[in-house]
Amino acid sequence: MQRDSLSLVQLVPNVVTILGMCAGLSAIRYTFAERYELAAALIIVAAILDGLDGLLARKLNAATSFGAELDSFSDFVSFGVAPGILVYAYALNGMAAGFGWVFVLIFAVCGCLRLARFNLSRSATDGGMIRHFVGVPAPAGAMLGLLPVYLGLAGWIDPSAIPVPVALYLGGIGLLMISRLPTPSLKAIRIARKHAIWVLVGASAFVGLLFLQTWATLVITDLVYLTVLAVLSLRRHAPRKS
Repeated sequence: MQRDSLSLVQLVPNVVTILGMCAGLSAIRYTFAERYELAAALIIVAAILDGLDGLLARKLNAATSFGAELDSFSDFVSFGVAPGILVYAYALNGMAAGFGWVFVLIFAVCGCLRLARFNLSRSATDGGMIRHFVGVPAPAGAMLGLLPVYLGLAGWIDPSAIPVPVALYLGGIGLLMISRLPTPSLKAIRIARKHAIWVLVGASAFVGLLFLQTWATLVITDLVYLTVLAVLSLRRHAPRKS
């Protein structure tokens, strides 16, 4: 018999999802206001909240089909639409004939397709742990797509001076999201107990660097992740020894 009432606790994951969507929408608003640092920070906040809502749903035994669909819509706004608009306004707006917008559309559509494929694979699984993702997950794709913005905010380059490479890079990240490349899942990574302390120390150092040198730290993080993807791609396409 279906209940006609819900516990407030069961709504907590959905509230977190809505907050993440609001962060993504607000990032678009602040992009229009040319407050690019705040816009980029809000997309990062949305990514953090995206990780929390699923964790809360599992811990509170509050996972629902409604919550899963809501999460996908939120992810599309925060990790498909908002990053594309931010990169366009920050680096591609001056491109001839607005050609940079084509690559924003490619990025957003690929993000949408990535989420749709993930939804199908999720409904087809038996609830076991995901050993790896197929393609770059949408939140990670958003973080990678924002690399030109991070570089600009760190003062290392002026992305608006090189719009063509930035546009091609954004489109390439979109294609990585819909690729068949196996990408690592943090949930499947196992750490020996004797090494757990070093993971905690490393996490503390990372958070400290984020506060001290936010954009430079994010640039390095993106480059490390891209390196991991390159190594995985080379291993996948390397000829197998007979």
